[in-house]
Amino acid sequence: MSVATFDPYTVDVTREAAAHLRAQLAAHGGGTLRLGVKESGCNGYSYTLDYTDTTATSDIVVQVDDTLAIHIAEADLPLVRGTRVDYVRDGLNATLQFKNARATSYCGCGESFAIEN
Repeated sequence: MSVATFDPYTVDVTREAAAHLRAQLAAHGGGTLRLGVKESGCNGYSYTLDYTDTTATSDIVVQVDDTLAIHIAEADLPLVRGTRVDYVRDGLNATLQFKNARATSYCGCGESFAIEN
């Protein structure tokens, strides 16, 4: 596992998103936060966010701050790089939003994205 210092060109996490992610980790009893992608949707890829107790030795660890780290599978890094994670409230609803500065398109519902190689 390699540890990267926080690099906004890899993943940018807003203060609101970091607070939400810390709370979710605590609710899951701690462990590891893993950000990745899977083939899905009408545009190619969607983000995955897992709370797990296991990590891979090849994981890239992005240290967001002193209390939050995000693990990214090395194979997912080219697709995750450039992503901004935000926690957005709209009335009674709140959600994590993932926006990738390198995405070439998003589906209409915002669940999937495409990146040209």
